[in-house]
Amino acid sequence: MMGLAVMKVKILKEWLGNISVQDLNSIQATPSFDTKFKTQIRVKNTNFGPYKFDVGIVTFLYQSVTIGQVAIPKSKARMLSTKKIDVEVSLSSSALSSSNLGRELSSGVLTLNSRAKLTGKVELMFIMKKKKSSTMDCTIAFDLSSKTLKSLQCK
Repeated sequence: MMGLAVMKVKILKEWLGNISVQDLNSIQATPSFDTKFKTQIRVKNTNFGPYKFDVGIVTFLYQSVTIGQVAIPKSKARMLSTKKIDVEVSLSSSALSSSNLGRELSSGVLTLNSRAKLTGKVELMFIMKKKKSSTMDCTIAFDLSSKTLKSLQCK
């Protein structure tokens, strides 16, 4: 019975860690923004074996339009642990043609989304390898007046 419980591959989770804003500029007249921040991509492995994942990409979006991407290097999350990967992110609204941007910038809060999917294999008991993937969907809100992170929610 114990072997069956150990052999079941559990869901993997990934999310963004604390965001440290380095630069955040917004111009209401032209509606545009650019920002630079540091964060961590965290991959939680609750399995009794390592999770080796391939190169992945975190995509940052404003109202479903891609405004930047960050690569996640190929790596491994050890069994029952969380792998933390430090990244620097630079985003710009130059690819946008949204009329809502001006309204959002005047509200004082900029809301972005980030998405990622990692694929790899969980190795159980050094014998079995099971393909598994993890996904991330985060909503990030920046306070434009204080140039800080207002909220970060990941599913």
